[in-house]
Amino acid sequence: MLIQLEPAISPENREAIINRIKAVNYKVTEVTTQRAHYLIGIGKADFDIRSVGQLPGIVDIHRVSDDYKLVSRKWRVRPTVLDLGDGVRIGEGTLTLAAGPCSIESEAQMESIMQHLVENDVRIMRGGVFKPRSSPYSFRGLGMDGLKLFHQLARERGIKIVTEVMQVSQVEEMHDYVDVFQVGARNTQNFNLLDALGSVDKPVMIKRGISGTIEELLSSAEYVFSGGNEKLILCERGIRTFETASRNTLDLNAVPILKEKTHLPVIVDPSHGIGIRDYVADMALAGVMAGADGIIYEAHEKPEQAASDGAQTLNFAESARLIRNLRRVYALRQELE
Repeated sequence: MLIQLEPAISPENREAIINRIKAVNYKVTEVTTQRAHYLIGIGKADFDIRSVGQLPGIVDIHRVSDDYKLVSRKWRVRPTVLDLGDGVRIGEGTLTLAAGPCSIESEAQMESIMQHLVENDVRIMRGGVFKPRSSPYSFRGLGMDGLKLFHQLARERGIKIVTEVMQVSQVEEMHDYVDVFQVGARNTQNFNLLDALGSVDKPVMIKRGISGTIEELLSSAEYVFSGGNEKLILCERGIRTFETASRNTLDLNAVPILKEKTHLPVIVDPSHGIGIRDYVADMALAGVMAGADGIIYEAHEKPEQAASDGAQTLNFAESARLIRNLRRVYALRQELE
């Protein structure tokens, strides 16, 4: 059961609602976010929720059977749309594109990629400054100094940035320099990190775990939402299967399933999803037709010289062609809907 309370509910009315829920042997958890105040009721007894819904101080009440209640579409039918400012929005009704390198490497690299994005009217740049790598000897990013420069150059060009946060201690120091915190596939079930991101007033993009289920992805989002942060984006980035012909198996089944199960925006990362440059564009276009609200992919001026993930990174000519085609396919999807 999920109850949304009136913003100015009196302490007496709030207490009366909690007592009424407890009277039917339901456990009550209070959640306060940037937007609203909720009560989550967990229990097995079957009762008429109208007996609670009629109490003063309640905006709305829903019976939500899913374990992930706050991110469920069963109570919030209208999809969530996130406004990053300056006309940049993520959610249903728009196609959001984000591109950039796997790793932020240098000032010159950032400037060249930002120029490419500006020329193609892409308003979000992805790029890692803290990179989780399978080998400890691989390039692991430029750290906070790199992020501060990334932020400065992006602001000068009207570009929003999304970058990965890897641990709780980084959240506070990164906060003023990011527009979207990214939770990578290796951290999707880092519950301490998810709890910490629940306390910030910045959007959080959660990537699906390397072998994670759709249910686990939604549960990860529930952690952040229940911690107080409603600004969430889900990202399908492929899962590890027995198939070895590609880096991962991009599960486009997840897109319509997530769109049905949750009110949160859903985007697709075809670069990590397939891991082979020649197929990234095809999978990105397929992601749009599957219903994705956006595409995030890797682009670099010279992928063969990239510090990481060059094999799945598009060069600028390939990226520009993909951007044009993504917008055409999205227009076609709108015609068909």
